[in-house]
Amino acid sequence: MKQVVQNYKSGELALLDVPVPGCKPGGVLVRTAYSLISTGTELMKVSEAGMSMLGKARSRPDQVAKVVQSVATNGVPATYRKVMGKLDSYTPLGYSLCGVVEQVGDGIDDVKAGDLVACAGNEHALHAELNWVPKNLYTPVPDSLAPRHAAFGTVGSIALQGVRQGESRLGEVALVVGLGLIGQLVAQLLTASGVRVVGADPDPARCELAERLGAAACGDPASPAVESAVAELTDGHGVDQVYLAAGGGSNQPVELAARLCRDRGRVVDIGKCRLDLPWNAYYEKELDVRFSRSYGPGRYDPEYEIEGRDYPIGYVRWTERRNLACFLDLAARGRVDVEPLITRTADFDDAVETYQRLKDGELKAVAVLFRYPEQAAEDGPSTDAPVVSVPAVPGGARPSAPVRAAKTPVRLAFVGAGNYATSMLLPHLARRDGVELSTVVTTTALSAANAQRKFGFREATTDLDAVLGDASVDAVFVVTRHSSHAELTRKALLAGKAVFVEKPLALTGEELTGVLEAVEESGNDRLQVGFNRRFAPLLQEARKRFGARTGPASLRYLVNAGRLDHGSWYLQQGTEGSRFAGEGGHFVDTASWLLGADPVSVYALAPSGNEDLQVVLGYPDGSTATISYVTTGAAGFPKETLDLVADGKVLQLDDFVRSSVYDGRKRWVSSRLPKARDKGQSAELAAFVRAVRTGGPMPVPLGSLVATTAATLAVRAALAGGAPVTLAEAR
Repeated sequence: MKQVVQNYKSGELALLDVPVPGCKPGGVLVRTAYSLISTGTELMKVSEAGMSMLGKARSRPDQVAKVVQSVATNGVPATYRKVMGKLDSYTPLGYSLCGVVEQVGDGIDDVKAGDLVACAGNEHALHAELNWVPKNLYTPVPDSLAPRHAAFGTVGSIALQGVRQGESRLGEVALVVGLGLIGQLVAQLLTASGVRVVGADPDPARCELAERLGAAACGDPASPAVESAVAELTDGHGVDQVYLAAGGGSNQPVELAARLCRDRGRVVDIGKCRLDLPWNAYYEKELDVRFSRSYGPGRYDPEYEIEGRDYPIGYVRWTERRNLACFLDLAARGRVDVEPLITRTADFDDAVETYQRLKDGELKAVAVLFRYPEQAAEDGPSTDAPVVSVPAVPGGARPSAPVRAAKTPVRLAFVGAGNYATSMLLPHLARRDGVELSTVVTTTALSAANAQRKFGFREATTDLDAVLGDASVDAVFVVTRHSSHAELTRKALLAGKAVFVEKPLALTGEELTGVLEAVEESGNDRLQVGFNRRFAPLLQEARKRFGARTGPASLRYLVNAGRLDHGSWYLQQGTEGSRFAGEGGHFVDTASWLLGADPVSVYALAPSGNEDLQVVLGYPDGSTATISYVTTGAAGFPKETLDLVADGKVLQLDDFVRSSVYDGRKRWVSSRLPKARDKGQSAELAAFVRAVRTGGPMPVPLGSLVATTAATLAVRAALAGGAPVTLAEAR
């Protein structure tokens, strides 16, 4: 069988052929399906192995002390031979996996061959095709939990034990310093237990991920954002607990803990970070400093781990094994979500290359899984780049949409009547012939009444179900906050309505899948997302003048988005998604429409300290589109400028005021007054109403809407992984 090993002296990593371990009594032989790389602990070990001998000594003073003691006892020659012999040997890597029981040893009666189990231990849950695992270091996997998620069991237990050491209580506020793999899990576990979480990490992508998964606020520990969030959430008292999940040689985490912890608060060390405690600060607040020992009680006790002697539950409620089972149960019930943490799933045969990419910084990851041969055969082929699944658009016959008589108005209902609806959509519809504004639905009675008075809605209500059940309503406009778009769209489709939903269609892959399941269940695919730029007259004319392409194109789209006003709900990233998740679909859709195809890959970069993004989309014919989404530009500069270059031609768009096409010596220019910027809303609405009236196809194919949404969501995965993401249709 194959196993990942490392020579600590030379730093060499190898995928070595080794004998299959025997199935000893008191344990089981497990064939690995997935094993998880600890991007903290394991990479630290891999990095240390690449150091010089002096560097190794500096990084492990505890081992140096043992060598000095050995010299005193055994002399220099014997100690030298012993140390060199140990260094110049292969050592295993890995300690968290999920696999199938292949053989059961004597004395084991809680699992049988064929059962799926999660396993722990840096001597037993190794990156190897087969492992012998003693009884107290494995636990059965719940039926509803995917094997790839069960592989997180050990690191989940580490995070869970840390939370237990903090003794958090419902309603408290905690600070998690370090939002790597363990920190992300700690934040989720605390949130699941009713604790509000502030996260601190210099990586904005990790901060965004933690907020998306439930943290109240996250930021760079060197910025005032974290301190401000703590002050706001605790009325200035400070957090109840600080969880140190960071590594490295900086003393900043313990100093930050002292500054932001309340009087008599608790500081729990989970990661391996520097702990030079500032005495005065810790003394004056009488802070309780605690250590969290790995997976829980039983760790490092050979009688528990190897001999299988359990601790009585009346004396030790949570042991290693019980923590492991608890975490798997939380994941199975959806209280913890590990899927967004997975940056890459690599085939086990590529293990050495994967470690090297992580070590060199080429692959920036929160969590990386190895997928083993038998599991790979089940899953299908893997690709070098991480893959984001694009949900398949339901096929098959559709019931034909009703065709309305020419003089019968199309009756529209609006769900939401905020600023965008009342300034950019309703003015066009209110004066359009053949349209009746039937009902406006809002959560507050007064906003519905205002919209009714201003635009002439026949009815105003706060009862969504009554509108969806009204057979006279032909189409529903969803113009609410981003977090509600997917669910409202799903309900309206199931009610048989045509739907116009403002961007974004969905904030997560699960939401997008839910919308398509509603299409499949109802047979209703009458859906349009408010991607209006492709309908802009200047851009339509420029595309026509540019003509067909014969070769790949390069497209550059600069979006000078600017900063948001303080208090804007767009800043509520924990519930409403990032700014790009909310707005980026506009620019992805425009690029894809101009290039005549859906993207097949996404790569993204984000400078530290702001919301600026560089997104590169790849297309089937080799074309690329670069979207520069920036918030730090000059307010007076145009918001949107675009260049498309191909076949010796250039198309330019200047903020929907001027468009140009250059073809050799010829130049075509079209322009309009700056105050008359037309970004296509009127034409898009006209096309939607026409489709509803005639029963014709929606203005944009459903497959294109799905591909654009999936590409926008894939930006998160690309940022987290630091590598291109492949978009592949789900099978």
